[in-house]
Amino acid sequence: MESLNALLQGMGLMHLGAGQAIMLLVSLLLLWLAIAKKFEPLLLLPIGFGGLLSNIPEAGMALTALESLLAHHDAGQLAVIAAKLNCAPDVHAIKEALALALPSVQGQMENLAVDMGYTPGVLALFYKVAIGSGVAPLVIFMGVGAMTDFGPLLANPRTLLLGAAAQFGIFATVLGALTLNYFGLISFTLPQAAAIGIIGGADGPTAIYLSGKLAPELLGAIAVAAYSYMALVPLIQPPIMKALTSETERKIRMVQLRTVSKREKILFPVV
Repeated sequence: MESLNALLQGMGLMHLGAGQAIMLLVSLLLLWLAIAKKFEPLLLLPIGFGGLLSNIPEAGMALTALESLLAHHDAGQLAVIAAKLNCAPDVHAIKEALALALPSVQGQMENLAVDMGYTPGVLALFYKVAIGSGVAPLVIFMGVGAMTDFGPLLANPRTLLLGAAAQFGIFATVLGALTLNYFGLISFTLPQAAAIGIIGGADGPTAIYLSGKLAPELLGAIAVAAYSYMALVPLIQPPIMKALTSETERKIRMVQLRTVSKREKILFPVV
């Protein structure tokens, strides 16, 4: 019986938290939408797969060395970290002290955790190299730019105003996040609200880059929210369009005003 109990305690499922279970279900939903329904597979498939990996119980793939140390709750090791940070030797106090510490101090604590035998997970290393350095958003920008067809915009430059008007969504989202503070529902600082607000511009790479600079603790939630809702536009838009337009208006066939040459398409982003 003791052997069976030890076996069960050693299984990752026995340590599955409620938050992890919810995120695993969300990740599976995103994978299903990407594979079965073909909804933006380039976006939803990697997001769903990454969500599965980062929420596997006890795997620690998304944890840094310091986060792994805190997760193990070793009293002696917590005391060493707490002494360096001048705080109480418990996980909650250490996390609060780390949130207020300078990046250099956070780096020292990370190195100390490595010296104690902890190693960062593969996803944590990927985040540090790709997201934390700002390289990944730039690469995404290049890919999006290479895939963008500016033909309709060049044929009818007035449509640029539609894209410019979309940026008002940024300010609306920032104000919405700060309004939640007023009602006491959720507490967001101004940098956190600004990072969330970039989602209002429907710009995934910018949302990732800015949240990494202003609110790294919200990066995961912001990235998943931004790309998920952009990928689900085919589901979100139809009921809104039906509510705001008549059947006659929806039957209007829009054609491109003129044919845009390849030379124009190349010169536009360069100039």
